[in-house]
Amino acid sequence: MNLRFVEHPGAVPEARATRADGWLETARLELEPGLTLLDALALGLEKHNARSATLSLQGGAFGKLAYVMPATSSSPDHAVYFSGRYDPPGTVRLHEGCVTYGIRDDGPWLHCHASWTTADGKPGCGHILPNESLIAEAIQADAWLMRGVEFKVTPDTETNFSLFQPFSRPVVRPPDARPAFALRLAPNQDLCAALEAECESRGIREAVLCAGVGSLVGAVFDDGRVVEPHITEVYIRHGRIAEDEDGRLKAEIDIRMVDHTGQISEGRLRRGSNAVLVTFELLIEPVA
Repeated sequence: MNLRFVEHPGAVPEARATRADGWLETARLELEPGLTLLDALALGLEKHNARSATLSLQGGAFGKLAYVMPATSSSPDHAVYFSGRYDPPGTVRLHEGCVTYGIRDDGPWLHCHASWTTADGKPGCGHILPNESLIAEAIQADAWLMRGVEFKVTPDTETNFSLFQPFSRPVVRPPDARPAFALRLAPNQDLCAALEAECESRGIREAVLCAGVGSLVGAVFDDGRVVEPHITEVYIRHGRIAEDEDGRLKAEIDIRMVDHTGQISEGRLRRGSNAVLVTFELLIEPVA
């Protein structure tokens, strides 16, 4: 299947990726009940002196969950947009999700895509509103703490959204920190190919993806399944770039996603068939 594209309202910059080099450290957090997702993460990461991080969430529950879904746009200002807000009643049990945590207007902000089960047993997936969603049972979080680099929300002229972009931040390298780089991928490029090219250009022969949040133009999976609806929200469940038997770099990326019709899908992406829709935010750790 050929790569599908979506035309955005702004001019297309020549650079299709923004990157910044730094280091990472890891930590395990328990997000406290009684706080919003944003406040709980801000509190936990402040204890580790982390202004930016990527995180993988597991378990726990929300007493109040607020979220939006991917949706068509009613305005020429955007190619795609968000749905109205959803507030499912009762306790919502979190399955898993990924977070990009960084800075907006000099304060903490985050971008979270996740999956859950509502009180009436229905599966859900979407874009959590972090300052409106209240934790009821502790959520576990594996955190990759960014050092010397951070994500900041800045205007993006191509898509007309304000999006996380990586920036360098001069710091002294912590003694146990490991090399890593933050990456934002722009629309209409294959996710796997872009990651392979990025590693190839740096001489990296093996790397792991430390979570990842973004969107794709539908999806084509390795097993032949196709997600035709083209507006999606995605998070990376597992990702790795390594040499195949012929010595070429190959990205293996397992995702979960929801499209604008409400269909939830998961699987391994087929290389060369999955274009970024609006953005993809990633932290990548080379494997020595």
